[in-house]
Amino acid sequence: MTRLTVALALTALVAACGVDGEPVRPTVNGGVTISNSGVYPSATISLSRWPVWIGVGL
Repeated sequence: MTRLTVALALTALVAACGVDGEPVRPTVNGGVTISNSGVYPSATISLSRWPVWIGVGL
C-alpha cells in the first residue's frame, strides 16, 4: 500500500509541475451539509489529466 501511495504522489507531482507538458491546475470543491444531527464540512482536491484522475476527499 505504501508503494502505491508513493507512486500516486509522484504521478501527481510530475503532472502538477509540468514536466510532461503544461502544468495541471488542481480543482477544489467544498461544501457544508446542515442536518438535524449537526453541521458537516466537506472538501475535495483533485488533479485530472486524461485518463488519470487523482483526488483527495476530506
